[in-house]
Amino acid sequence: MSRSFRALPPQRLCLLASLWLALSGCVMFREAVETTPRPAPAAPAATNPNASVFPDQPASALPSPTPPPVTAPPATRQFHLGAAASALVAQAHRQAAGGDPQLAISTIERALRIEPDNPLLWIELGDVHETAGHYEQAGGIGHKALQLATGDPHAQSASWHLIAESLKARNRNGEAAEAQHRADELSAQ
Repeated sequence: MSRSFRALPPQRLCLLASLWLALSGCVMFREAVETTPRPAPAAPAATNPNASVFPDQPASALPSPTPPPVTAPPATRQFHLGAAASALVAQAHRQAAGGDPQLAISTIERALRIEPDNPLLWIELGDVHETAGHYEQAGGIGHKALQLATGDPHAQSASWHLIAESLKARNRNGEAAEAQHRADELSAQ
């Protein structure tokens, strides 16, 4: 065994020795941590809510606790398209009107690479898929848009409308009516 260590260059011997010391130090530290007794958690002190923190002041002189502040409901949000995405959507509308829905889908997907979290783009994509007869895909895209449309009743309403139209096209009229009802409720806001 000693022959194999003699054959190693001094740099390797130093490296092996330092690794051995580091590992043995980790093992000893772990053993010390595991065997060290931990103090028990302190029991909460019984406090008198009427007692004064200041011993020379009576409890009645303290101000009464204030209720937590009332938070306002989350502000409504309104999504907008950026300039580049707007230009691509306008181009997609021309392509779809020209009878090329696949090219329109590709163009809106380019816009989605610019603004992937904008529900308005997802709604546009779903509309083009619906126009192309991809009703199942349009419904899924409507659900995606709905997830992203948090706080924007207009975008939520448009998402529900897209979902309703895709359901209606697949003869799921009961579900379509419910989705359209949700869209109508949100558009009234």
